[in-house]
Amino acid sequence: MHTHVQKTRFVLLAAMASTVVFAGLPAAAQAEYVQPIIHHAPMGTVKIVVPVTSADPGVWAFKLRNIANSEKGAKAWKGKLQARVVLYGPGLKLLEQPMDPALQATVDQLRSEGVKFDVCNNTLKGMNLDWHSLYGVKESDIVPSGFLEVGYLGEQGWVVDPMN
Repeated sequence: MHTHVQKTRFVLLAAMASTVVFAGLPAAAQAEYVQPIIHHAPMGTVKIVVPVTSADPGVWAFKLRNIANSEKGAKAWKGKLQARVVLYGPGLKLLEQPMDPALQATVDQLRSEGVKFDVCNNTLKGMNLDWHSLYGVKESDIVPSGFLEVGYLGEQGWVVDPMN
């Protein structure tokens, strides 16, 4: 029967031995990208709703970059992307002015490609915001509830981007 001290020594020795073994292994090499040959059916029309509820510009950039890349990908694969960005809660800050010029250019580009930006009226009311103060928002862009709009679009066959 081992005493507590013996058990502790055994655990420490085992940990040290595994450290020595793993320390002797070479670090995993990072390979360069190699273009794969991809076989895929034509995309057709892909409808996706992208909820934005974060005030984090990093999240905005990631989501908007995904939409822009998907626009290009859909065209390359004989398809068409229909995208709707639904802004509610702190996500409404994406369109608050003054805007970062790069963000404004991205929003303009996406709008020119047909991406619609929906704005939650519940959030406007809750934050006491005038929709006129948001960049490029028209009255027709306002939906009763952003959260509910995401669900509604999902019921209409739109895929919901799960990352938020």
